[in-house]
Amino acid sequence: MAVWDDLTGQDDAIAIFKAAAAGGSRSGAAGSTAVSGSAMTHSWLITGPPGSGRSNLAFAFATALLSPGTPEGDLAAQRQVEARTHPDLAVLSTERVIISIEEVRSLVASSQFSPSVGRYRVMIIEDADRMSERTSNVLLKALEEPPERTVWILCAPSDADLIPTIRSRVRTVRLRVPSVADVARLIERRDGVDSVAAERAARHAQSHIGMAHRLATNEEARRRRDDTLRLALDIRTVSSAVQAAATMLEIAGADAKAITEERDAEEREHALRSLGIEPGGTIPPALRSQMRQLEEDQKRRATRSLRDGIDRILVDLLSLYRDVMMVQLGSSSELVNLELRDRLDLLSTHTSPAATLAAMDAIATARERIESNVAPALALEAMLTSILRGATGKGTTQ
Repeated sequence: MAVWDDLTGQDDAIAIFKAAAAGGSRSGAAGSTAVSGSAMTHSWLITGPPGSGRSNLAFAFATALLSPGTPEGDLAAQRQVEARTHPDLAVLSTERVIISIEEVRSLVASSQFSPSVGRYRVMIIEDADRMSERTSNVLLKALEEPPERTVWILCAPSDADLIPTIRSRVRTVRLRVPSVADVARLIERRDGVDSVAAERAARHAQSHIGMAHRLATNEEARRRRDDTLRLALDIRTVSSAVQAAATMLEIAGADAKAITEERDAEEREHALRSLGIEPGGTIPPALRSQMRQLEEDQKRRATRSLRDGIDRILVDLLSLYRDVMMVQLGSSSELVNLELRDRLDLLSTHTSPAATLAAMDAIATARERIESNVAPALALEAMLTSILRGATGKGTTQ
């Protein structure tokens, strides 16, 4: 199986990277926002909306670069890249809000080594938009004077998320949002679900590949999403809006816990095994600091996961009011929440397009407030109360 087979909806980008990996002549940093031909360069930036497959494409390209003699990807190299154990691959990702300057300095230092087994040494930074300006300047020096056989691959939602001096030294490949049909076919083939379930998951995920996979394979995730939308549709009073906000926060917490709990247990088991400690065994005092560091990292990830869970709820709510607007305007665009068509029709007749637009603005405001560290409970309460008042004119049902 070629390394590119599990990528979907990005044919143009795949063609660019396949041509580069096939051995096109190496050129310096271009600073342009497009790639042509088979030109190979030392620094790349993959941009695209969440769920478009930025990281997946970065690792596919890395596999092709690290595979001997084939842009389709060598199976052994592919397995090593997937396990993040390839000796010529270094990856920087973070569960925190920002990437620290120490992490980038360490990565830059390791980028100076020559490849040990392959043609290139590949350095990947996921979520490169999480670097501060000071941290970005550390990376900039590495991009200005890269070793001959080191390739940098950065990932970010937009090139505007990086400082201009870095943008001028990378070659940017922009991804598009894959279609629902493309994502559904991928989920059906890769996860073995039926076509109906795959289409519904892709539609509810709004073509976010990772979320579509989760909705297609996790019944609890589907139930939590359904509960969130029904909570919003059932709000009738300010008190019920406040209660709904509290329940949504609980749903986000349960979702975050489900995502992190299994991973935390696996990491702890792996850490104990690497330290030579049997499961259930006593941790020697000299090794406890390492386990404490792991626990602190997991706590930070749990905090980030909760914030991501709240944002997923807000994105789902945004899709609900987007559907209401489509119904109100008589648009032929496909609805995200087809299963709620009766409720959408009812809501569309009881509110105006202006009120629906105001509801979408309230959701956008809540996302901004939470990103700015406003207490999520307060942001959700304000959002739902604002939506209710906009819909009824006074905050209670008429």
